[in-house]
Amino acid sequence: MATKTANVLARVEPDIKEKADAIMSRLGIPASVVINMLYKQIVMTKSIPFSLSLPAGPMARDDMDTETFNTIMQTGLDEAKAGHSRPVSEVFIDLKRGL
Repeated sequence: MATKTANVLARVEPDIKEKADAIMSRLGIPASVVINMLYKQIVMTKSIPFSLSLPAGPMARDDMDTETFNTIMQTGLDEAKAGHSRPVSEVFIDLKRGL
């Protein structure tokens, strides 16, 4: 007799799981259905069914873990110590262009 389901074991960051669970709950879709839909899309498209790319803009502090934040801060400090910097007036001009 063939098994009708198989188990998937995955580790997920607790805060991400909580946020995703809240959204799925509001949609009335259990996590198992979402995972099954993802797997079906992978099989149908023979690819990951969404874009894998770096964020277009800077991340907010609340959206990154401590390790990522510390790495960014250390990189900035290292660049400053090495003299790789620009005048603040140039930075503000670039920021205004982005807005």
